[in-house]
Amino acid sequence: MHPRAPAGRPDAGWPHTRPLRLATRGSPLARRQTDMVAHLLAQGRPGLVIEPVVVRTEGDRRSEEPLERIGGQGVFVKEIQQAVLDGRADVAVHSAKDLPPFVAPGLVLAAVPVRGDARDALVGSTLAALGSGARVATGAARRRAQLANLRPDLCFVAARGNIETRLARANGDGADAVVVAAAALDRLSITSQAAEILSPLVMLPQVGQGAIALECAADDEAVRGLLALVDHQDSHRALIAERTMLAAMGASCSLPVGGWAEPDGPRLHLRGMVASADGRIQLHADGWGADPVTLGTEVAHKLLHDCGADRLLGQDLGARRGEPAR
Repeated sequence: MHPRAPAGRPDAGWPHTRPLRLATRGSPLARRQTDMVAHLLAQGRPGLVIEPVVVRTEGDRRSEEPLERIGGQGVFVKEIQQAVLDGRADVAVHSAKDLPPFVAPGLVLAAVPVRGDARDALVGSTLAALGSGARVATGAARRRAQLANLRPDLCFVAARGNIETRLARANGDGADAVVVAAAALDRLSITSQAAEILSPLVMLPQVGQGAIALECAADDEAVRGLLALVDHQDSHRALIAERTMLAAMGASCSLPVGGWAEPDGPRLHLRGMVASADGRIQLHADGWGADPVTLGTEVAHKLLHDCGADRLLGQDLGARRGEPAR
């Protein structure tokens, strides 16, 4: 099932006397994003009492291990989603880029507030100022592949952990620069640490980057009504187009795939990218359309069948599994 925007009624009513419970990770960035959501909800429904429910995820518990080793995409969201399914929380608050491309059974992607900056940022140095052999810290295959394509002379080192831990890498801790989401710097009020904000034409963002995704139980009309108050239609439609593209390709955040949709009146412009792990091959496709699901499907089809991404992804997955390329 593709993640279409819900047609729920705005503010169907919150009949409970208890607080609205927002499940979130405990990192400073996650807590800040949850505070932003709480503020928006309080503006839309004055007097609403909101309570954070902090959940420690598998990705947080095993922060030193590569994502591919501990399950890839989803390791930051499964426990948060389960808190909603178990009734311990009413809303799951996610960085949209952490969500697998299919909605979990029993849940609905109910709202996407106004999207932040989707771009990537370099901390520690600009791209042009990095010397040959400079070390760039990133844990994302997408970032590594695109930077390697631009600058094959660079070296890459792993970077995991919260934003503060990763930024420390650019301050003499084993790297000359680190790549992070520009939205993370903005939300933590440390944008001044960015040496360069990379254009999406230079580095295509990760699907969902800069967006906050709010999930709730699919049958909870009261919560869906509340979340409709903070839903931003253009941001939601753009996220659906990107996630549909990713789902149609059978890909995830652990592979070098990028996607970015921009609203333009009633239409969206979606760009997609697939790269080889070493960055030597990059395939691009784009498209325009009013329906985000149709657009995402069409751009995925272009990448897979017109550009040859099906073979590229198959080779990359096979290499990760130790299988021969077909």
